[in-house]
Amino acid sequence: MSKVLIIGAGGVGNVVAKKCAMLPEVFSEIMLASRTKSKCDAIAQEVGGDRIKTAQVDADNVPELVALINEFKPKMVINVALPYQDLTIMDACLETGVHYLDTANYEPKDEAKFEYSWQWAYQERFKEKGLMALLGCGFDPGVTGVYTAYAAKHHFDELHYLDIVDCNAGDHGKAFATNFNPEINIREITQNGRYWENGQWVETKPLEIHKPINYPNIGDRESYLLYHEELESLTKNFPTLKRARFWMTFGQEYITHLRVLQNVGMTRIDPVMYEGKEIIPLQFLKAVLPEPSSLGENYVGETSIGCQIKGLKDGKERTYYVYNNCSHAAAYEEVQGQGVAYTTGVPAMIGAKMMLEGKWMKPGVFNVEELDPDPFMADLNEYGLPWHEQVDVELPHEYN
Repeated sequence: MSKVLIIGAGGVGNVVAKKCAMLPEVFSEIMLASRTKSKCDAIAQEVGGDRIKTAQVDADNVPELVALINEFKPKMVINVALPYQDLTIMDACLETGVHYLDTANYEPKDEAKFEYSWQWAYQERFKEKGLMALLGCGFDPGVTGVYTAYAAKHHFDELHYLDIVDCNAGDHGKAFATNFNPEINIREITQNGRYWENGQWVETKPLEIHKPINYPNIGDRESYLLYHEELESLTKNFPTLKRARFWMTFGQEYITHLRVLQNVGMTRIDPVMYEGKEIIPLQFLKAVLPEPSSLGENYVGETSIGCQIKGLKDGKERTYYVYNNCSHAAAYEEVQGQGVAYTTGVPAMIGAKMMLEGKWMKPGVFNVEELDPDPFMADLNEYGLPWHEQVDVELPHEYN
């Protein structure tokens, strides 16, 4: 039984808070904090009773974070705020002596750049204080790393090829909307792609490489090669990988909208002058797009995310595909959220549970694939993200 502080009250924060509230034997007291307290209050009211306390906090402000942590005295912080705020929250955890978990790696506000170096640099400080920081414990990154570790533990002697394949085949009925924070989502998609091959990174233009990939229960969907942060940690932690790539589906209408917005400058992250004041075009765009947490009620269809792996077992080639399909409607029925938020929030709750139960607790800074995958995989089946595996079958696309 432990206190937990959740920072961030968007779509993922809603899922994390509600899933934690369902496990009072693990999360004895919960506080949900955000810059906008009314969002926290609305989530707490939906849970009912006094299971969730709420607070206002500016996650960019270390003294404010420290004051809140010292007042509530949690055992750990679950950070589902913005990736820009990872380092300030880690600093506050170090100052107050509490454990830390997030779902996405740090990126600076003024540059669309995903890199773990800033957070890996905290390794010795967390270790010296006897604290744990668990990085990237959503779905991708997160479950995809656990899937890879599980494959390495149970099905392979060497991993050679890894493709992470992410399909959202849902329909929210909007002309253009993003499934998580629009600012983060659009920054991710509009930067250059990158994949690992033969010991080096190969860079591509944004959305330059694409192909149809067949997803279980969905069929063929056009999938685009992106750079995604778990590629950095997975290629480091599984050095036998000859190639590692990340693919994500986008509908043609989404891409058309995105290109128009790019062409007119609305995805820029540098300031422009408007009526005598500086604004960031992408932040203005975020303000006029639908709030991702509002998409759930009418969302139909499902997501499918998994890892397709080829390598060696007992000297012979082996292929392996492990994946989850998540229904948007089922997610909304359970936690009043859409499937993309659900697939991120549930693993964050499970990661926190692993830490608090001592199954994943050791001092330092870790990515999920560095820890024992078995108890996490068991909890995925238990708490809403059941997984399926196919061994020694033909994978949906080439492994040359």
